[in-house]
Amino acid sequence: MQNQKNWHEKHKETLSFGSRLADSVAKGMGSWNFIIIQTILVILWMGLNLVGYVYHWDVYPFILLNLVFSTQAAYAAPIIMMSQNRQNDRDRVQAQADYQTNIDAKLEIEALSKKLNSLEVDKLDKIIKMLEEGKV
Repeated sequence: MQNQKNWHEKHKETLSFGSRLADSVAKGMGSWNFIIIQTILVILWMGLNLVGYVYHWDVYPFILLNLVFSTQAAYAAPIIMMSQNRQNDRDRVQAQADYQTNIDAKLEIEALSKKLNSLEVDKLDKIIKMLEEGKV
């Protein structure tokens, strides 16, 4: 039996390196691990800058930290939007595949229904014929 690929596997094979990277980045940034790690880094950054006796690389109000966050947001937003656009494309492809499956199933059910009706009519014709032969 031949192993056929579903629509998702076919779609995944068509993605470029940049598309796969954008999806990975969006998936990573949308996780609790990212939030927790970023929170820990921010606390460390602020803590080291507040209690450091000799060297403060980013003194209060942490302008460098704000610049880092602004840069992160400037790159994250378009990457996440690219990933969402691809998700919309995947959803459209899946909806079309589901629609086609439903159409095929409907046609098959209609064909089976016609076949069953034909069998019923044939059975009834035979029963009527047997009854008529028995009465005569």
